[in-house]
Amino acid sequence: MSEPITDLAEQVRLLGLAKVRRHIFLCAEHAKPKCASAEVSSEAWRYLKRRLRELGLQEGDAVVYRSKVGCFRVCTQGPICVVWPDGIFYRSATPPVLERILIEHLIGGRPVEEFVIARAAGGDAARGDQST
Repeated sequence: MSEPITDLAEQVRLLGLAKVRRHIFLCAEHAKPKCASAEVSSEAWRYLKRRLRELGLQEGDAVVYRSKVGCFRVCTQGPICVVWPDGIFYRSATPPVLERILIEHLIGGRPVEEFVIARAAGGDAARGDQST
């Protein structure tokens, strides 16, 4: 069992939460995989973690945070991922598609339209804010 966090402010500082500019969520933690096999989702998650680190997107003043989630309830053409606060939902988030999302969207500021399945009403993209 891990030790409890005794200093929340220190943990927040260590994680760089105040510098998070975007957050990418990937469905890759399934009890019963429906939209993509566990193998495909696991490979996508490993790729995302590695590439964020390699591209330097987990440090500096514009951090991209990542979270593995269980399900977005789309249950087809997965893995599904979401870039927040942009509110962009993507389908088929396998390593080649994730690479495009990282380069074109997270770095370049342009959603990868051919894989976009929805834009959340409250997301920055719905308001037209695509600044990086």
